[in-house]
Amino acid sequence: TRPDEGEVFFDGDIDLTKHDEADIANMGIGRKFQKPTVFETLSVEDNILLALAGQRRALPALFYRSNAADMAKIGEILDTVRLADRRQDLAANLSHGQKQWLEIGMLLAQKPKLLLVDEPVAGMTDSETEETAKLLREIAREQSVVVVEHDMHFVRELGVKVTCLHEGSVLAEGSLDHVSSNQKVIDVYLGR
Repeated sequence: TRPDEGEVFFDGDIDLTKHDEADIANMGIGRKFQKPTVFETLSVEDNILLALAGQRRALPALFYRSNAADMAKIGEILDTVRLADRRQDLAANLSHGQKQWLEIGMLLAQKPKLLLVDEPVAGMTDSETEETAKLLREIAREQSVVVVEHDMHFVRELGVKVTCLHEGSVLAEGSLDHVSSNQKVIDVYLGR
């Protein structure tokens, strides 16, 4: 969604409001939305292979042949997203949580500088939610990750700085305990 006003800067001086979605992706921002979008009729491996950073023009993609380096990179990504043992399975046969992890893997294959993740644990089991918190903490050691989430138990598991927004502006920022006890946050979100 484009903002009605204001600016959104990335990498110091790039105003994202002046760019379309394709430009933003090419700048190194990977976005994952709440509902997983994977190619269900393809294998887990092929989903990652399609997403690998590289040539994006149609003709080279048609004649692409995988190589040992690509297969090794796919293996690393599948290890990271907990799907190495599902490599040859159809994406359609994954659980909801595993499809979320696959999509995160597809984004990692594009080598983003920033990973934006919207409500990654919606619809997940408790064990998948816990594993997703671990996964995102691991990814955050290597690159920037921003998570939009309403599940406060999950946010607590992440153990990170929390920013509470209201109508596009920062309402409060700090630890989860600090933000959840902030009177402005209570007034806005609990209607007091």
